[in-house]
Amino acid sequence: MTKPAFTFPGQGSQAVGMGHDLAQAYPEARAVFEEVDDALGVALSKIMFEGPEDTLRLTENAQPALMAASIAVVRVLEAKGVSVADTASFVAGHSLGEYSALCAAGTFSLSDTARLLQTRGRAMQQAVPVGQGAMAAILGLDMDAVREIAASAAEGSVCDVANDNSPGQVVISGDASAVERAMELAKARGAKRALSLPVSAPFHCALMEPAAEAMEAALAMVDMKAPAVPLVANVLATPITDPAEIRRRLVEQVIGMVRWTESVTWLTAEGGVTELYELGTGKVLTGLAKRINKDVAAQAIGTQADIEAFLAARN
Repeated sequence: MTKPAFTFPGQGSQAVGMGHDLAQAYPEARAVFEEVDDALGVALSKIMFEGPEDTLRLTENAQPALMAASIAVVRVLEAKGVSVADTASFVAGHSLGEYSALCAAGTFSLSDTARLLQTRGRAMQQAVPVGQGAMAAILGLDMDAVREIAASAAEGSVCDVANDNSPGQVVISGDASAVERAMELAKARGAKRALSLPVSAPFHCALMEPAAEAMEAALAMVDMKAPAVPLVANVLATPITDPAEIRRRLVEQVIGMVRWTESVTWLTAEGGVTELYELGTGKVLTGLAKRINKDVAAQAIGTQADIEAFLAARN
């Protein structure tokens, strides 16, 4: 019998109040938030629980915050007898969620993961001056069409496919003027919608090269173990376990495309996974999973109620 896969959300899933009910209900969750606060030297949990929203949305805060909320769920489940190593066949995470997945699987310590994501968030923010980059979601066109549109719109600037989220939902990233041209081209090609995304930097494109260099340096300083279960990597959409390769792929991932449609397809087809559990804040990946494969059972576990329901269903 195939075990489920655990997935971990990326930026955009953050919300003021995230993790608060877990901290009130479970000492294991409180311990996670306290350790992350100590590692960063910032009262991140206060920003998570109380806001303000614009402070939480800052990339250097949102990235470790989303990871902390995910690992709080992981640690509570572990305390209830549901460990990643014994329960999951694979882990996967969307962009920064890849770090959450690796922390959950034991590759990085919690403190190291928090510091890596704070560094990653700052480096991504600093790579491109505010206003010079942009991202947009193209809805209703397939991946090949969006790739062609991005190439046409570049005109010597950067316009890359950043996320292949699900069939008919592809995100582009790059210089603001090129992304604007791509949005117009997409509409002309019959896209249902072309939506500018409220992000502070153009993630997962060639403009992030300075951030990739910063992460290469940061990752070189951190101890890594092989994950307890394989990671289905964003840039490969196939599983890896070797720490040296994981480090290399995490550097590539800063500028590379998040191949989420292919990752979920690999999990359900090649990996034989029939259940996907999204651990952490929100239900974004659960919604995408159902669009990628309507036959997969997808469930979000992010609140006390979610955890209790999940545990009750297992008994």
